[in-house]
Amino acid sequence: MNSQLIPINSLQRHVAALQDALVQAVGDVIASGHFVLGSHVAAFEAEFAAYCGVDHCVGVANGTDALELALKAAGIGAGDKVVVAANAAMYGTTAVLACGAEPVFVDVLPGEATLDPKAIEAVFQNHADERSGAGIKAILVTHLYGRLARMTDICHIARTHGAMIVEDCAQAHGARAGDGRRAGAFGDIASFSFYPTKNLGAIGDGGAIVCNDPVLAMRARQLRQYGWGGKYENALMGGRNSRLDEIQAAMLLVMLPRLDAWNARRRQIARRYFEGIRSDSIELPPVVGEGDVAHLYVVRSDRRTALREHLSAHGIQSDVHYPVPDHRQPCHALRYAHVVLPTTERDAGRVLSLPCFPEMTDDEVSRVIDACSRF
Repeated sequence: MNSQLIPINSLQRHVAALQDALVQAVGDVIASGHFVLGSHVAAFEAEFAAYCGVDHCVGVANGTDALELALKAAGIGAGDKVVVAANAAMYGTTAVLACGAEPVFVDVLPGEATLDPKAIEAVFQNHADERSGAGIKAILVTHLYGRLARMTDICHIARTHGAMIVEDCAQAHGARAGDGRRAGAFGDIASFSFYPTKNLGAIGDGGAIVCNDPVLAMRARQLRQYGWGGKYENALMGGRNSRLDEIQAAMLLVMLPRLDAWNARRRQIARRYFEGIRSDSIELPPVVGEGDVAHLYVVRSDRRTALREHLSAHGIQSDVHYPVPDHRQPCHALRYAHVVLPTTERDAGRVLSLPCFPEMTDDEVSRVIDACSRF
């Protein structure tokens, strides 16, 4: 047995080949003497907007702020209801609650883990029957594990019911639909995270809001800097200090041109898993295409604990994304005790992430396939 550990991810490997370029980028920022909202942020915002196929990008401090400020820029506030999945580690739910709004939890599609369009439609119909549908103002769509949600159906539902769409693209940088549109270009406004483990990750925290609407972009720019309309003049409530700094923007400028190649390698690994893993106890996700950037390769098993122990014995790390649905979190257990989401709840006890990162070697991929197939 090969005793070399296969990590779930390796940031050290990921940045090793870029070290000289990253050090140079930091030096350029230091030499500029401009460290906040300078030329590097402006350049990254322009390049990332072009990459996503939208008109505007607003850099912010992290992905969680991006979600919250995108919702606020879209006008979500106290008393509004926002459709949200409950399987993404509380990030979307936290952002909704931070706006003073109410999450309306909706179940996800089996195997895909993204919002089920039929379940969304049912929520709108049920709330309308109860004469409380007027408060459903937005659908927060998370492209979980790197896979695009069913955006054609979801956009149709949103238009039918007059709801806005806010995309959570934290795990889906570069995911592309058949018509060429990338994650972030479907809804009214979208958020990204550049946490180091993301497909496009900084050397620290960072985030962005993207959209085509100049009014929404202007609001987002104001909200990231205290809600200022002008210096020291607070025009919007709900703002904060949430600015992407110059050093992280410079790092991201180095990395962005490499993103598509990194995504291609992730897809290649995912396809090898799909074609090679043969175990009656492991359920594989659907084969990946351009609409999936394989941020995480998530399998399902009714014997998850045993599978984790088996992989560990073979020197393979794994992780669970995510073990506790939002509506079952300790802080919400009583408030949402009435909510039942069968697929979400079943997934929470079965999902397991295998190693899948661009710098994995072919031999490591083969070892994972062999170990899984022996389970």
